[in-house]
Amino acid sequence: MTSKELQQYLLNGFPQENVRCEWKEMKNLKNSFAGDEKNDVISYVSAIANMEGGHLVIGVQDKTLEIVGTDLSKFNLNAQSAVWKLLEHCTNLSSEGLCIDEYTTEDTHKTVWIIHIPKHLPRRPVYAHKKAWQRVEDSLVEMTQERLAAILEEPIFEAKDWSAEIVPNATLSDLDELAVAKARVMFKKVHASKIPAEEIDAWSTEELLSNSGIMLDGKLTRAAIILLGKPVSIFKLRPAVVEVTWTLRDDRQEVVDYEHFTAPFILTVDQILSKIRNLTMRELPGGTLFPETMKQYDDYTIREALHNAIAHQDYTLQQRINFVENPGYLYYANGGSFIPGTLQKVLATQGPQRHFRNECLCRAMVNFNMIDTVSRGIKKMFNEQRKRHFPMPDYEIDVLNKEVGVKIYGNTINDKYTKLLKENETLTLEDCILLDAVQKGHRISEDNVLALLERGLLEGNTSDYGISLDIAQRTKQLPDYTRNRGLDKAKLQQMILQYLQNADIDGAKRDSIFEYVKDVLPQNKTEEQKLRSLGDILRAMKIEKMIRTDGRNWFIQ
Repeated sequence: MTSKELQQYLLNGFPQENVRCEWKEMKNLKNSFAGDEKNDVISYVSAIANMEGGHLVIGVQDKTLEIVGTDLSKFNLNAQSAVWKLLEHCTNLSSEGLCIDEYTTEDTHKTVWIIHIPKHLPRRPVYAHKKAWQRVEDSLVEMTQERLAAILEEPIFEAKDWSAEIVPNATLSDLDELAVAKARVMFKKVHASKIPAEEIDAWSTEELLSNSGIMLDGKLTRAAIILLGKPVSIFKLRPAVVEVTWTLRDDRQEVVDYEHFTAPFILTVDQILSKIRNLTMRELPGGTLFPETMKQYDDYTIREALHNAIAHQDYTLQQRINFVENPGYLYYANGGSFIPGTLQKVLATQGPQRHFRNECLCRAMVNFNMIDTVSRGIKKMFNEQRKRHFPMPDYEIDVLNKEVGVKIYGNTINDKYTKLLKENETLTLEDCILLDAVQKGHRISEDNVLALLERGLLEGNTSDYGISLDIAQRTKQLPDYTRNRGLDKAKLQQMILQYLQNADIDGAKRDSIFEYVKDVLPQNKTEEQKLRSLGDILRAMKIEKMIRTDGRNWFIQ
């Protein structure tokens, strides 16, 4: 749409400066996203969330209504990564309903963002810069004691647990006898220190299910069907989809084989995992880095990841759980938002998780020794991968499409770098996770970049960083290091001068210069980033009077 059409759309749908909507120019979004408190995006998100929720329109001059746009493309900041940054910087911000709409005008090519902000959760004010904010008329102020008290004293209405709902007409005949027998064995194992095995053996099936929390007042819950039900019983849960699809793909990502699995999950999980070609690795690079033999995947990790997908699936979305076996890694994906918000919160927490989507189902899986509730499972997965000196699991949390994906690696990405993780005993798990992310080319938060830069583990700056030369030398990664960092500025300037000298009186356009030097520019950058880097070098050379321009051509000075 044109600028005028976008202005009209914004005026109609997001009334300017009302209690639930704020318009801000914030043209330099990188500096104003999480910059000065009270004047940045995260402060306004905190303030709007702490009232009734609403919208923050970015890229529009709030007085003249001029579409000024933002500078998103310069900093690789897109809607998905911005949602992540909001969850990272705004404590207690709910991911449910948090999303960003992006509009670019056809005539002026200006980009406007509309951030849709959910209301704060009951008794949980949203903080930015370690402060809770609110709006008072046209001003943004630190939250008053009166408003804070009002939030902290809000009544909490129990959220409806889908898995705890009673299944109409479901009876014990809908349950698989072998699944019930295994549930009894697992229940005895979990509660061995509290309840004598003989007592549990004497329980009727109804007593076992009631004590496991999946039978209420003599009636079966949805959780009971998911874990213990016969395959045909899942039709009583329609329209919910209770299914895990295992898919085998080859090096070209072509589907080689697949199979669908359903209830009872207490049994079929073993059938699903048996499909994995968990090879025994005998000849591994790195000398004594690994044991003589080792399975490609750790049994605990692959089982925990699948159990988590079953436990935390949002069954109301009517989606199946996907389990894809690829050469070198396994990929799990389940529908639903990531309840803790960010992976960092899960890894940092010391106590049990406070809230589950499927409380009844999760409690039953705890009773049957399938998962735990002290936030240990995910952290243990990371530690198990670290012990094996394999890459850390990758969590892909898609807030907009409500999907959580997990990638478990079954081989090394770079054996020499892995050796560093093994030999450097000063590295914490957090260090390993961050450096692993950098190795994979993933972005990490600015605070983490600064911390690693200060310790000499990274070099560069907060927007352009890589493994430090010291680490690269210690792991003998100098060829990779040089390729990723590119030639230094002086050598690039010499190449450009030589090229322009050969061009003589005809000069050369930037595109032709780029074709000449692109292979020695940093290979971990996109083509757009490389073009901007070249532009910066050319402008610097012009200022230093090494070269000059005439129209669109560049010449030796």
